[in-house]
Amino acid sequence: MNTPTWEDVLKAAEAVRPFVRHTPLLRAEVDGRPLVLKLEQLQRSGSFKLRGAVNALLSGPAPERVLTASGGNHGLGLAMAASLLNLPATVYVPESAPRAKTARIEAAGAKLIRHGATYAEAAAKALEAASEPGTRYLHAYDDPIVVAGQGTVAAEVVQDAPDVDAFSVAVGGGGLAAGTSLAGLPTYAVEPERCRALDAALAAGEPVDVEIDSVAASALGATRIGSVPFAVLRDRVTSVLVSDAELLAARDRLWEEFRLAVEPAAAVPFAAWLAGRTEGELPCVILCGANSDWTP
Repeated sequence: MNTPTWEDVLKAAEAVRPFVRHTPLLRAEVDGRPLVLKLEQLQRSGSFKLRGAVNALLSGPAPERVLTASGGNHGLGLAMAASLLNLPATVYVPESAPRAKTARIEAAGAKLIRHGATYAEAAAKALEAASEPGTRYLHAYDDPIVVAGQGTVAAEVVQDAPDVDAFSVAVGGGGLAAGTSLAGLPTYAVEPERCRALDAALAAGEPVDVEIDSVAASALGATRIGSVPFAVLRDRVTSVLVSDAELLAARDRLWEEFRLAVEPAAAVPFAAWLAGRTEGELPCVILCGANSDWTP
């Protein structure tokens, strides 16, 4: 198993630059404490997932078609990446995937197939279909090239705000958190209490299956942390948990104070920061997506 490095992230940043937005930073003060918000919810496709998909599709020979499974964000990222690179794409999603996300996947030109009640069931079906010749299966997070692509979020932060001294980032399958941690700054990997694939893996010493039951599950609903991200994360991050009530309150506060509309998963690291469970004189909180139906 290859483990990505910061050098891989910097190479990815150059590769994906023509295809992704260099999203802005917002320097702010909340409750008398300074922080930097990375506005990745403004990314093309609405989340960071475009970065990893583009980086992966630019690596190696071009396939005849690409295929993946997704809870929504990765599928949309892949659909848009495939469209930008003129490749046909198919995305399998669980029956529970939000309509706001699946509609955008189809609008980006990908074929959408709903299967199963969970991401794991959709992924199993997608892997069956990926056995067709000329097809490339792109995992949402358990791929070193995808992890390097997701790390370009942190590369932009380091470039734009060298005074940032810590990161707070949400964890689902672990791709974004792993890529972020490669920057070498203290990284707080934050999960909902009922969506804790990383926290459980750290306790067990290896990836394990967990039950998922959180309002943020459509984006952070991986039932098992990826092996590639876990190899990066296990010695580089501090695991933090927040409740659903805390993350929803954090989402609403982002709207009330800054008029930032994000999905529940994107507010998870902000919730941890608000609760004082992370450290740093000037931390960066990554707001990773805005793809679901949203109401304040």
